[in-house]
Amino acid sequence: MAACTTDRNTPYREGIELDFPVKGSTRIFAGAMVAVDGSGYAVPAGNTAGHRFVGVAMERVDNTAGTDGAALVRVRTSGVFEFGATSIAQANVGAEMYVVDDQTFDDVNPGQGIKCGRLVKYVSATKGWIKI
Repeated sequence: MAACTTDRNTPYREGIELDFPVKGSTRIFAGAMVAVDGSGYAVPAGNTAGHRFVGVAMERVDNTAGTDGAALVRVRTSGVFEFGATSIAQANVGAEMYVVDDQTFDDVNPGQGIKCGRLVKYVSATKGWIKI
């Protein structure tokens, strides 16, 4: 595609909530962290090679009987969310956090280095608020 030579009517969204096609044979629960796998389909977030964190599911979607992309999940891609943590401390506020599973994060990379946001509020060693 060539560079613009005139004004362009560019479609726009806030991008706070987006729909992602769900991987076949997959269930995503409302309020769970969501990633996309290497093929670009939404899956529950986890410490899994090739996954990229995209946000938090706004609804439950059951695509366990469907094929890749047969269902869509609405995902909030930014905001501040409270999740469980493996073992965090007040000193971790402001630090990058990593996905452990679809409802847990930690300040220590559990292996695959999938970042899910920054700790913005420490609640306890096993709970905090992350900004995604």
